[in-house]
Amino acid sequence: MSDTPSGPPSRPPAQADLDRYAEQFNRSLTLRHFGAHLSFPEGKKVVVTLPELRPEHRGGLGSGAAVNGLTLAAMFDLAIGCSGALVDPSRRCATVQLSMSFERAVTGDVCRVEAEVSNKSVSLLFSTARAFDSQGRECARCNGVVKLSNLPWPNGESPAAN
Repeated sequence: MSDTPSGPPSRPPAQADLDRYAEQFNRSLTLRHFGAHLSFPEGKKVVVTLPELRPEHRGGLGSGAAVNGLTLAAMFDLAIGCSGALVDPSRRCATVQLSMSFERAVTGDVCRVEAEVSNKSVSLLFSTARAFDSQGRECARCNGVVKLSNLPWPNGESPAAN
C-alpha cells in the first residue's frame, strides 16, 4: 500500500468524525497527563486548550507566571499535527516541520492554540497556528508542515497512541 494520498476528499469531514477523533485523543494517556483538550469547532480549525495551567507548564522567561516554551511547542505540534484531520480524519498524518515565533509571554490560568490549514498538496498540508493567553491576546505563532498518508491508523480506528 502506498503512503501517498490520492488527493484530498471533495468534501470536508463530518463533524461527528472529527468529534470522535478528538475524543480518542482526549482519552489518551498522553493528553490526560499533559492536561490538554483537543477539539474541532465547526470542523474548520483545531483547538488545543490547557484549561488549567499547572506549575509544570510554567517557567517561561524564568518566571512562574509565564508558560514555558516546551509547553507551547507541544501544543503547537499537537494542533498542527492534528490539522490533517480537517482534510481526512481516517488518514495517518505526522508533523514534519514547525517554525515558532514567541512574541509575548503567555500568562494567566488558561492557554489556547488554534490551527488551520492554509494550503495543501497531494501529500502535504501547510498549517498555521496561534497561541492565546487567558485574556485572549495572541502571544505566539507557528507555521508547520504535515505529511498525509493513505495508511490507516494502526488499530483501525484511533489516531491516539495510548
